[in-house]
Amino acid sequence: MTQFNLSREIDASVEEVFAAFADAERLARWWGPAGFTNSFDVCEFESGGRWVYTMHGPDGKDYPNESVFREVVPEQKVVIEHIVLPKYILTIIFAENDGKTTVTWEQDFENEAFATKMRDFLETANRQNLDRLTDEVFGRS
Repeated sequence: MTQFNLSREIDASVEEVFAAFADAERLARWWGPAGFTNSFDVCEFESGGRWVYTMHGPDGKDYPNESVFREVVPEQKVVIEHIVLPKYILTIIFAENDGKTTVTWEQDFENEAFATKMRDFLETANRQNLDRLTDEVFGRS
């Protein structure tokens, strides 16, 4: 396994940050790297819930995705298992810190060769995803 870790402090409460995940309409607005949009077919935001969606890339291509929300602990943690290639588990932890929220993003890829080859893209995409989350929390999306 290959893991990518990233943290971001957002100047908003845990409740405000978590709400951007919990609402499918908001999640669809910010999920993914810069330039991507989403169409959700299923978004069952609960432990064991399915998440089936298509990411529409800035290159005009569609990227079908399917995941399972393995664990959803409101305002604390979300664990997403991406069950189609590339397979990975993404653990997102929310921690309150003096009125701000630290979001920790831990992404474990099953295929080490894929993750190594795609490292630069994946690290950039993860940073952009957190940028977009921050913009959504502040109504800038």
